[in-house]
Amino acid sequence: MGRWRPPAARAAPYITAAGYRRLEAELRALWVRRNEVVQHLAAAAAEGDRSENAEYQYRKKELREIDRRIGYLQRRMPQLEIVSERPADDARVFFGARVELEADDGSARAYRIVGADEAEPANGAISLDSPVAQRLLGRALDDEVELDGLGAHVIVDIDYPDPRV
Repeated sequence: MGRWRPPAARAAPYITAAGYRRLEAELRALWVRRNEVVQHLAAAAAEGDRSENAEYQYRKKELREIDRRIGYLQRRMPQLEIVSERPADDARVFFGARVELEADDGSARAYRIVGADEAEPANGAISLDSPVAQRLLGRALDDEVELDGLGAHVIVDIDYPDPRV
């Protein structure tokens, strides 16, 4: 019997229209890739002893990973709610906002608050569920925000790109 672990926190079901289109494209590409892998797997299986066949083992692993991701996307996508409207009060930070922050030393940071399924922190797209986004939500221009490990920052710009794009 394994150790008990609490259930994982559920990510907010929101996504931008562009993020949803990327997931649809990924799912289509995975189905195409899956067909290619199945063909390679069949060819590797025809070569004989599967227990010592590295190509066969590799393709089986690749197929499992593709099937896992396809399964996740097929379960997750129907749960997602596409946010295609700007908030009524676009002077505050809400889902979909692009926020620019400035530190006391003059350095700037920019974040876009998006759904968990489209977050790319390295590119400034942070999840709605992230600690930074949670600190920013509901704030307005010139509000000071304390970011863990980064110090105090002031919100200098809030922009809402067209959510339908």
